[in-house]
Amino acid sequence: MNTIELTNEELKTLKSRLLEEKENIQAHFQINQDGINSENNSLLDATGELSSVDNHPADIGTETYERARDQAIDDQQSEKLDQIEKAIGKMQEQSYGLCEECGKPIPYERLEIIPYTSYCIEHAEQEQQGELSEYRPVEEQVMTKPPRGAGEISQRNAGKFDNAEAWEAVKEYGTADSPATSTKRDVEDYEEL
Repeated sequence: MNTIELTNEELKTLKSRLLEEKENIQAHFQINQDGINSENNSLLDATGELSSVDNHPADIGTETYERARDQAIDDQQSEKLDQIEKAIGKMQEQSYGLCEECGKPIPYERLEIIPYTSYCIEHAEQEQQGELSEYRPVEEQVMTKPPRGAGEISQRNAGKFDNAEAWEAVKEYGTADSPATSTKRDVEDYEEL
């Protein structure tokens, strides 16, 4: 296959963009490898605290959240780096700029924005939907649907309470005048109070 739509100048521009993004991602990983956010460091090493006992649980929760976020960013950057290397390889094979699904040329405008893309706009949406379904929890495969009538529509009118009758509904459970709180504890009947 040959890149039909792209000129040599456009290919040169796109290749320099790919190499620049590759360097940025590699620099990101070098900083994280040398820094405190390395995956090999424990949470305590990352926070710089001697012990997590003296910290408020919310502080540890924040640190855990930030660490998980950093790992998600690293995963995303790693995937992007793979796509960039794949795109550079396609340039060497002279198959860069062609949709992997249909084989049609990807418009230069799209490649200018996402130089590592492998799909035209039509097939990118399908590919993205497929990727999203891969990340769904495995439990969803065995979950049963909720019973009929357990939805929001059936519960919309359930539990309505008329505030005008609130006192009658709760006074039978006792009041501040009940024998338990009265100074006269020998009372047999509420009416005697």
